[in-house]
Amino acid sequence: MQLQDVMTPQLEYISQNESMIHAARMMREHDIGMLPVLEENQIVGVVTDRDIVTRGLADAIDPETPVSRIMTTGVELRYTDDDVDEAAKLMEQQQIRRLLVLDRTERSVGVVSLGDLATRSDQTQLSGEVLEEVSQPTH
Repeated sequence: MQLQDVMTPQLEYISQNESMIHAARMMREHDIGMLPVLEENQIVGVVTDRDIVTRGLADAIDPETPVSRIMTTGVELRYTDDDVDEAAKLMEQQQIRRLLVLDRTERSVGVVSLGDLATRSDQTQLSGEVLEEVSQPTH
């Protein structure tokens, strides 16, 4: 099975110059917890609801601060035709809750989350294993 078979099409993005509050409002409006951050149509990171809370609010950063200050960089990217099992192993090893999915022209076309693995994959044991590993404390 390939990632394109289980991914959720991702259409919402944010510029690295947009504010944390704008990101939070977009997440609320679209009922999502992560936005890819773009610079000149290239993914430079992601901002998650957790980033806003733990790197923004917890440090009393002004909500008008650009998401570039709190975003997660070094994002793992995979392709639509990559194998679901291999992506799941990566998610386990790196404790990643979501993977951005690109087509072979390097355009972001979707996201694979733990929920996608659980609800769209035919391998429920795999999604349970990923969830268990991702949920382990990091320290």
